[in-house]
Amino acid sequence: MTKVRRKNGIGKDREFKVVHLNAAGVDVSPKEMQVCVPSDRDEKCNRTFGVYTKDLHEISAWLKKCGIDTVVMESTGVYWLPLFRVLKGDGFDVILVNPREAKNYAGKKTDEADAHWLMTLHTYGLLKACFQPDNVTREIRNLVRHRDNLIQSCSREVLHLQKEMEQMNLKLDNAFSDILGKSGQAIIKAILDGERDPERLAGLADWRCKKSKEEIKASLQATWDEDHLFIMKQSDDLYHYYKDLIKDTEAKIEELVNRYSASVDADKAAAMERSKKQKQLHNDVSFDIEQYAYNAWGVNVMRMPGMSKNSALRLLAELGPDFVEKFPDARHFESWANLVPNNKISGGKLLSSKVPNKNNPVGQVFRQCANALWRSNEPLGDYFRHIKARSGHLQAMVATGKKMAGIFYTMVKNKKEYDVSIYAKSKEKTLERRIKKLQAKILRLQNEQAQSGLKVTDGTD
Repeated sequence: MTKVRRKNGIGKDREFKVVHLNAAGVDVSPKEMQVCVPSDRDEKCNRTFGVYTKDLHEISAWLKKCGIDTVVMESTGVYWLPLFRVLKGDGFDVILVNPREAKNYAGKKTDEADAHWLMTLHTYGLLKACFQPDNVTREIRNLVRHRDNLIQSCSREVLHLQKEMEQMNLKLDNAFSDILGKSGQAIIKAILDGERDPERLAGLADWRCKKSKEEIKASLQATWDEDHLFIMKQSDDLYHYYKDLIKDTEAKIEELVNRYSASVDADKAAAMERSKKQKQLHNDVSFDIEQYAYNAWGVNVMRMPGMSKNSALRLLAELGPDFVEKFPDARHFESWANLVPNNKISGGKLLSSKVPNKNNPVGQVFRQCANALWRSNEPLGDYFRHIKARSGHLQAMVATGKKMAGIFYTMVKNKKEYDVSIYAKSKEKTLERRIKKLQAKILRLQNEQAQSGLKVTDGTD
């Protein structure tokens, strides 16, 4: 414990030094903004403003009059965003902080006290800024999150469709592995158009279907209740409506993402070595995200095992092209993505080492990518199965996701493509260590056998 104290400087006298002399604090709420500046800047240093656009510009003008150059506010819902944009546009250094890290002192809680407390903490440099992407990335992020919501709405309508078919004893999901495929969609369309003959409906199935014609025909004998057919038709209409909205959203996303290509040399972009992933999923993005991601980061992240098109799109939307400049190293990036444990130590003992319960979209992407590796023959797949056998599936997702986040950061930071040979050498060294360990165990057992004088037979006597 002595070494830890020395390393962290615990026990030494510490002095709070003023880091930001011209700092202000803002307590954000839906109906008013409470702004606090140092007491020597204005007679009324803690003022209340409205939330309309003219009020936001009044805040900016008052802060300029008070000689403020840096402002701190909590990330309260989405209410902070309009003021954040106005202050940023007027040249202020705006710091957005996590409310958990800026909890008020004990006592009566008021908006004035919260704004003053934020200003005080920021004055002494005790607050850590949240990650904020550039404006283009923010627009892409909003659209990508909207696209995810539309996909969830699509999935919900498919479940409604299946529920209505099940209540009519229409066993279409027993005959086809995917009712959204070519055969399933053709049969559903014919049913909604009024066809009820199982023989004709079964004839619409593709010849490549594994089920026999008789089994498909048997699954299409239903009660055809009018109420369920009506709901089924509306669910199918909503499903296709959402699919059209997804196409429109992807077209807008591609328009924004294409801005990253303007700063990339055409010859360099054409020289990109594509990944060998060819499998197309229902909800895959329709445009060439592999090329756009390469234009933004300078490396092809799709060559990483487990990385899908949707994962690359979400990472590009959440991080932007210059995220490596905002994290000093891979460890800080992994910690921000909520992929490392939060070690709590008291009395020289480790009390807890759980991963914090925080919702980080980037961390979720890397966990999903890691989960796709549990059957992979890649070294990362071996690592996932090794951790799973020792600690369980969830721990393996976090540990492998952390490793993937470190690889991703290093690739983008150093502009170096994914090289599987590095991890193959590491796997070889791991196997050598295991062999030496097993040989030492065999030698120890042989010595114990020799000392005891027992003779071990092989069962052939």
